[in-house]
Amino acid sequence: MKILVIYTYPNHTSLCYAFLEKVIEGGNENPNIKALKVLDLYDEGFNPLLVFNEHKRRRDMHLDPHLNKYREQITWADKIVFIYPIWWGRPPAMLMGYIDQLFASNFAYRDKKGLLPEGLLKGKSVVCVSTMKGPANYPFFWLNNAHKILMKRALFNFVGIRKVKFFEFGNMESPKGNQIKKLEKVCCYFKNVKR
Repeated sequence: MKILVIYTYPNHTSLCYAFLEKVIEGGNENPNIKALKVLDLYDEGFNPLLVFNEHKRRRDMHLDPHLNKYREQITWADKIVFIYPIWWGRPPAMLMGYIDQLFASNFAYRDKKGLLPEGLLKGKSVVCVSTMKGPANYPFFWLNNAHKILMKRALFNFVGIRKVKFFEFGNMESPKGNQIKKLEKVCCYFKNVKR
C-alpha cells in the first residue's frame, strides 16, 4: 500500500503536526505500507486560488502543467490521508483550493449521461484526520454533520472513492481534550491498517 498524506496547517509546532508525526510513525511500523509521501501544502507554497480566463479554462484543469506533480501523487497513492483543522465547520481554504484544482473533471471524474458522473479514482481509500476547538459532537448536532457529508458524499463518493474513514477530534484546545490518547489512536490505526 502506498500512502499520500496531505497536511494542511501552517504551524509545525501544532497538534495537527503532532498527528502528522503519528501517521508517519505508525506507517513506518506497518509492513503493509510500502511507501509514504507527505505533501505539506503550506511548505509547498501551493496556490489555492482558481484562475480562469481566456487562456485558462475550467474544463481544461486536468491538463494544467502546473498541477502535473500533484496529479501524479494522487494517481500513485492507494490511500490518501488528509490532516487539517475544521474551521467554520469545514476544512481550511488552502485544502479546499487544492481539492478544487486537483479533483477536476477528466482526472477525478468524467461526466456521462445520467445524474452522477463516473468516478475515476475508484479503488483508492481516504482517511481524514481533523481537529477542532469545539466539542466533538458540535458538527453533528449543530451543523447536521456538514463536514462529513461534504467530504464523503459531495467529494469522495463523487470521484469514486467509497472507503472513507474519519478521525474527527473535538475539544482540542482544552486541557481535558485527551490529546495524547487521540494521537495514539491515530498512530495505532496506521500501524495496523491493511488497506
